[in-house]
Amino acid sequence: MAVMDIGKRVKEVLFEQGRSACWLASQIPCERTNVYDIFKRQDMNVKLLAQLSIVLQHDFFAELSHEIDVKGQQ
Repeated sequence: MAVMDIGKRVKEVLFEQGRSACWLASQIPCERTNVYDIFKRQDMNVKLLAQLSIVLQHDFFAELSHEIDVKGQQ
């Protein structure tokens, strides 16, 4: 069972909001190159995902949970 590629989803949400990698780097805070590393991750620790959820005002945990429920029912 493949679960969503979370880094790719973070990137999608960021760009859907019209924000840049530089903006996100300033918010978390980290270097811009680290943000590009986040985009490549298939998984990440809970603390970072919570921080991204807060900064982007997007509940990535709910998306992951929903995906698990849907895949579990197949």
